[in-house]
Amino acid sequence: MTRAHTPSFHQLSPQLDRHLHEVGLAPAYVERLIRDTILEDLDGGYDVTTHSTVPRDHRSEVVFTSRKPGCIAGIPVVAAVLEMMCGTMNLRYEPLVRDGDVVLRDTALLRAEAPTRDLLTSERTALNLFCHLSGIATATREWADHLSRTGAVVRDTRKTTPGLRRLEKYAVRCGGGQNHRMSLSDAALVKDNHIAAAGGVAAAFRAVREHAPDITVEIEVDTLDQLREALAAGADLVLLDNMAPDVLRQAVAMSSEHSAATGRKVVLEASGGLTLATAGAVGATGVDYVSVGGLTHSSPILDIGLDYVRTL
Repeated sequence: MTRAHTPSFHQLSPQLDRHLHEVGLAPAYVERLIRDTILEDLDGGYDVTTHSTVPRDHRSEVVFTSRKPGCIAGIPVVAAVLEMMCGTMNLRYEPLVRDGDVVLRDTALLRAEAPTRDLLTSERTALNLFCHLSGIATATREWADHLSRTGAVVRDTRKTTPGLRRLEKYAVRCGGGQNHRMSLSDAALVKDNHIAAAGGVAAAFRAVREHAPDITVEIEVDTLDQLREALAAGADLVLLDNMAPDVLRQAVAMSSEHSAATGRKVVLEASGGLTLATAGAVGATGVDYVSVGGLTHSSPILDIGLDYVRTL
């Protein structure tokens, strides 16, 4: 029989609070996410198994360990889980790698000493986030490596898990990728439905430019004719959607000629139907960016485990 129980969440240490700010993660966002996730796991009750088997004053040393090789992301998030559940007075932890590091199988990632009940109750929350973010970082690193000789940079999209966008985009950065816009208000991306509603590429571009003159405007095109129209309208950031490498090369040449004539650099981003097998060929066309929605919506986790070391 379970009983109602709300865990006593602790404040983050000033050092971790500052570190989260430094890596672009708002501490309040991270705290809220962790709190909601742990409360979801308890579902109004408490950790029956842990409270049944572990004495209240029991302390342990544990270590987070990679089960497979990959790129790590989420060390400060795991630290936040531990600090919120255990409290800094009852906790000692030491990161053994840094986010963005590429590790081998069986690499020790983070060591912690804390009350065993708190460690086990928060274990699944910590691992779910750690495995998910490291999986995204690992996939991003693969794309970055495939593109490394081409000059193109891999970017993410807004195809993220609801509520996890900032964490997932952080993981992309850890893997060597760049973020596209974080939200609909950061920048304008004029897509096919906007173009249809506005009455054409040029009309859609002008409408956004007149409404928000200071915001970055990217316009999506499906054909070289649409690209020509976008360039004539003044676009300097264009998304080339579902174009084959030979068409992308023509698009790059067209944009280069336009830049030479106007003195204004046109940035090109390839998107749609891209795979690691075609990444090199797409990057070699001369585009500046390759955007991949699969980084955040389809990357498998990196298997990470929590291993018991000893009783303290």
